[in-house]
Amino acid sequence: MSNILTVFGASGNQGGSIIRSVLADPELSKSFQILTVTRDTKKPAIKALEQQGVEVVSADMASKSSVAEAVKGTHTLFLVTLPDFVTGSPKGTEYEHGKNVADAAKDDGVKHLLFSSLINVTEASKGKLPHVAHFDRKAEVEDYIRSRTEYTSYIHPTGVLHDQLHKPSLLRKGGDGSYSLAGPPSGTVAQLPLFFPDDDMGKYAVAAIKKRDSVLGKQIHATADYNTLHRIMEEFQEVTGKKGQYAQIPHDVHQSFLPPPIAQEILENELLCEEPGFFAGGSLVEGHELLKEVGLAPTTWKKFIGSRKELLV
Repeated sequence: MSNILTVFGASGNQGGSIIRSVLADPELSKSFQILTVTRDTKKPAIKALEQQGVEVVSADMASKSSVAEAVKGTHTLFLVTLPDFVTGSPKGTEYEHGKNVADAAKDDGVKHLLFSSLINVTEASKGKLPHVAHFDRKAEVEDYIRSRTEYTSYIHPTGVLHDQLHKPSLLRKGGDGSYSLAGPPSGTVAQLPLFFPDDDMGKYAVAAIKKRDSVLGKQIHATADYNTLHRIMEEFQEVTGKKGQYAQIPHDVHQSFLPPPIAQEILENELLCEEPGFFAGGSLVEGHELLKEVGLAPTTWKKFIGSRKELLV
């Protein structure tokens, strides 16, 4: 009988990537039956998963009993929580959702809980960056999970490559055909660990599932490399043959492009890449070696942009 892999957030980039990667893996596709937990079972993305043989159950993450019922019999569980400012929920909702899933996983005897986590920026910056709530809440959920069960691993995703092409406030085309990237961090000091969740979250999850015993209790930094903003644009020019440059802009100008309720949070999120660093100086070696052990590799910025030149119109 197959073990159950339960995925929360299957309609998003991270959960969807994990499901695709497990289904495509010759070993895991045979040893796991995938179950996805969602509040809205009518989403097109969820319907598409059902057609691939994925079992769908409805659950409300705010309800302990609902979550407990959804995870019954689960062997391996993937959890990603959504920030309160994304969902429009009251402060503390994300933490409660994570807590409810952690409790259910502990009570049901889940053998491996994979959580998409982030560092506590307030602590890592020694209070200099106190407003990056969507990082801090995930770190608090991670702390709670650690207090409940030892059968856990923590995949830390990073700056999203997909956004560089699809958010006009990031990579923009000028009237002369050249491209510019603008932001508040220094182009030579800030180190951005870019990430392509559609492909790479699944890679890291597959590796963690296959190498479970070696990653229990560990944080896995999910990125190919640290990149300065100048390097990002230099490689952009090298791969595409198009002109490009990075421009550092004042903090207040950057904030003027953002919704006021989250402007300071997003500013500090970007400044994090200067000091103390996205992973607070954490090494990428262990994550790379984990992927290598199962024949995988993370997506580099050059590979990503090279495979998507058609989007640069």
